[in-house]
Amino acid sequence: MIRLLLPRYRLCYDLKIQRNDKMNIVSRQWTRIFKTDIMHNQFCILGRALAYKSAFSLDKLYPTSNLKLFTPTFVPDDPNAKFDGYIPIKELDITYSRSSGAGGQHVNRTNSKVDLRLHVESATWLAESIRNKLLEQYKNKLSKEGYLIIKSELTRSQQLNLADALQKLREIIWEVAKPPSEIPPETLEMKRKQHLRAARQRLFEKRRRSEIKQSRGAPTMDF
Repeated sequence: MIRLLLPRYRLCYDLKIQRNDKMNIVSRQWTRIFKTDIMHNQFCILGRALAYKSAFSLDKLYPTSNLKLFTPTFVPDDPNAKFDGYIPIKELDITYSRSSGAGGQHVNRTNSKVDLRLHVESATWLAESIRNKLLEQYKNKLSKEGYLIIKSELTRSQQLNLADALQKLREIIWEVAKPPSEIPPETLEMKRKQHLRAARQRLFEKRRRSEIKQSRGAPTMDF
């Protein structure tokens, strides 16, 4: 009985050894592939790091910037800002007309030019200080009715021209909404000295011209 079981036991033992050998071979192959992949990635990264870069490359022009394209840019809101960039289109008077210049039949048949008008006094969505500054700084560009007119025919697209006109208006409002910069005392003192120097020079020139005119007169003879 024992003699009959020994061959079967040896056969099972041999099969188990062969199976373990196959598993070891497969695991070794996977380990070799994994190591090769890691070494390849490290070599590629090292190659990119040691590659030649021009003096005008982004890494050298902006060394402290994150050059990843998928990184979103976040602009924090300023709680003290009087204008956040939002312009309600319903509060504007927008008209379209034919653009000038070259462009073929498309220009002659489409109204791509944008004429944007903002009535400053009735623009309640703007702060009163901004409206007053607009009326003061752009008084020569306002119409008789008090409209600030902005035109755009930058492209042959009506929507792009509208976006360009809105951006122009947005930049004007941002420029007006900026708080006045504080002048340092050194600059004020320098301007005061320049003003005094100019006043002295003006009095000197005036006195010199007066002496020249007096010297041109007829000589007087005393008897």
